[in-house]
Amino acid sequence: MSYRKIVAAAAAAVLVSGGAAAAFPERELSGVIMWGAGGAMDVASRAIAPHAEAALGKKIVMVNRPGGTGAIATNFVINQPADGYTLLFGAENPQLHQVLQLADFGYERFHPVAILARGVAVVVVKADSPWNSMKDFVEDARKRPGKLKMGSTGPGGLPHSVGSMLNSVTKFQVISVPFDGEGPGLTALLGGHVDIMPVGVGAAAENVKAGRVKALAVIDAEPLSLAGQAGIAPITKDFPEFAKYLPWGPFYGVFVRRDTPADVTATLVKAFRTAAENPQFVQLMKDRGNVPMTMSGAEADAFLKKWQSVTTWVLQDVGAAKASPDKFGIPRP
Repeated sequence: MSYRKIVAAAAAAVLVSGGAAAAFPERELSGVIMWGAGGAMDVASRAIAPHAEAALGKKIVMVNRPGGTGAIATNFVINQPADGYTLLFGAENPQLHQVLQLADFGYERFHPVAILARGVAVVVVKADSPWNSMKDFVEDARKRPGKLKMGSTGPGGLPHSVGSMLNSVTKFQVISVPFDGEGPGLTALLGGHVDIMPVGVGAAAENVKAGRVKALAVIDAEPLSLAGQAGIAPITKDFPEFAKYLPWGPFYGVFVRRDTPADVTATLVKAFRTAAENPQFVQLMKDRGNVPMTMSGAEADAFLKKWQSVTTWVLQDVGAAKASPDKFGIPRP
């Protein structure tokens, strides 16, 4: 083909396309939730999605990919094209993957489109259980070492982290029973298959409201009131030494590969900021005991690094880490 014909063909293509590249997104997106159905991450993800769809003008097909304390979903998304069409709906867990040797990276390979909200954790038991405080449970566990069962979501999950913190201030022994998320763990608790489980307030709220579970403590320095249970005691009431770890809690965010084109990332950030400011979503987060954040970019990166520093060094100090945070350049807080 002659040079003149090549130029003419290129000009025709520009005319057909309207003179500019097609705007993102051109098609539906995929949303990968790193935890199973019914947990706090799943609830937050599915609540924000419709508002983000409205802002983007395209559907987000949501799918749960639990397993490996979030590593299965994280690895899946990192191996998809960096085009913004595959979103990771993730919690705090990848920030622990390196020290627990679950994966060789954390959120440093992702751009935080939005940290939607942060929550606090509560330690829950069945409503008819004999324990009415965290101190009651710990004393019973000490009398019967290895007899009581704690629901878990695997190494690096919220129950594992809370359990590590507790064991750093008061020693007790329980059997850890893993589940693919807080939802399945709470189902097992209600069925009597485990005795206790630390979970995000968002995951426990409806069960507390319905009177199916009671919270022994909130992992915070202040009491918490939920519909169905007022004045949940702070963990520091029974164990003042826990104050050195506070404030601490789970968080919920949306991420894309960090090498996604800047204009695509900017479109996603704008859409999810709009979605996160929707009054319905804000109210849902508050009703479930979460604090709305709507944080992205450098501010979110700083938040992620601080959370990682505090938690990885807790795991290291209680002997729960498989590799020192030093190895990955994570500073001690």
